[in-house]
Amino acid sequence: MNEHTIIGIKATITAACAAMSAWLGWFGWLVVAWAACMVLDYLTGSAAACRAGEWSSAIARDGLWHKAGAIVAVAASLLTDILVGLVVNHIPAISLPFAYTVLFCPVVIVWYILTELGSIVENAGKLGAPVPPFLARVITICKGSVDAAGDKISEEKEDKQD
Repeated sequence: MNEHTIIGIKATITAACAAMSAWLGWFGWLVVAWAACMVLDYLTGSAAACRAGEWSSAIARDGLWHKAGAIVAVAASLLTDILVGLVVNHIPAISLPFAYTVLFCPVVIVWYILTELGSIVENAGKLGAPVPPFLARVITICKGSVDAAGDKISEEKEDKQD
């Protein structure tokens, strides 16, 4: 490849990323990160199973069904955000000191990203890579923080309903 071709490829990638950022914003990149983690988890899990001589198409299919279920759960959280947004933003008796856009879906996606990252680190270990012990602990701590935030959101909602 010549220099002009390489510059053209870099410019195309940069333009595509800029367009995607303008179109989707931070939330879109969160979804992209989750999709990338799902793919990487599936690939590393399959590689680890192959390395151990335990790869099975039935187990691989179960993994795909598991990921499909996660997609359904994220879709449900997005629909919850849409519903809450419609109620909060269009019923005059309900007012917040800020414009409601999303809350539940990003928390759910971050939870799934951390779950996938934990699995990816576990798969890396099964593939024989030395994995720093603190990495798995940090992922677990972050996931616990997301769980606590989700619990706090749901507790506040329950308190207001009582």
